[in-house]
Amino acid sequence: MSMNYPQYRPRRLRRSESLRRMVRETRLSVDSLVYPLFVAAGSRLRRPIPSLPGQYHWSPDTVVEEARRAYELGIPAVLLFGLPERKDPMGESAADPNGPVQRAVANIKEACPDLVVITDVCLCEYTDHGHCGLVEDGKIVNDATLDVLARVALSHAEAGADIVAPSDMMDGRVGAIREALDEEGWEDVAIMSYAAKYASAFYGPFREAAGSAPQFGDRRSYQMDPPNVREALREIELDINEGADIVMVKPALAYLDVIYRVRQAFDHPVAAYNVSGEYVMVKTAAAQGLLDERRAVLELLTGIRRAGADIIITYHAPDIAQWLREG
Repeated sequence: MSMNYPQYRPRRLRRSESLRRMVRETRLSVDSLVYPLFVAAGSRLRRPIPSLPGQYHWSPDTVVEEARRAYELGIPAVLLFGLPERKDPMGESAADPNGPVQRAVANIKEACPDLVVITDVCLCEYTDHGHCGLVEDGKIVNDATLDVLARVALSHAEAGADIVAPSDMMDGRVGAIREALDEEGWEDVAIMSYAAKYASAFYGPFREAAGSAPQFGDRRSYQMDPPNVREALREIELDINEGADIVMVKPALAYLDVIYRVRQAFDHPVAAYNVSGEYVMVKTAAAQGLLDERRAVLELLTGIRRAGADIIITYHAPDIAQWLREG
């Protein structure tokens, strides 16, 4: 069959929006979206986050309305991050049953039982040193951290979380969390593992929003080295073998090749996190009139889907949901 011009003219199928829709290979759907929310201790709180334009710190009572808004827009899930009242070297408040995340989970599930609630499981927001694991003699220790992470995940499950999402990058944490959940009768709670989380420069706005910047050193001894992709495949295989139900690549835009490789290698659902720095780049350029925000966001998110992500975590989620409704 000839594929040469003039017999074959690719432009024939680009002449109208209806034709383009008919032959579109990758479709961005609201069903793929997860909306991250920051929950802080207190009440009646709706505080703008300077580092993340359009995002807010919510209290466990007010976050319910934002979660309901997301649900009414068709967004199937939210991802909760916590800002506690107090911090300590062990991150003890992360497992507090009365902590902001635990209270928010219970409130959201009561108001919107069909909305999927995912909780971030990490210690960086709760430790006074800002690291994702416990610290001994200036080093981030792995195995001692696992029990703490398991207790945090268990407290989230008891509050009503549908999915727990360990983001710490400690070795063995998925297995420790799965074992703890199963032993306590929470075998139906799923695990979405931050399986390939890179030591990225694109986390800056989030760290300011969550108050989670490390107070010494950096996170390169546990988060992945950006040049590596084969290592990401090993990390993901380990997490799947330990019981991860969904695996994540973070960040998204600088790691589209990693998302693609993961999609080709594994059958598990693949999530990608369109992180804070990626979000702020678009918001800043749009605010200066340098690009069309709607077109840019939809193009970027379609690219993440095209690379192979089934699920996209993005601060743009409510806007995307509204734009997709409008067509």
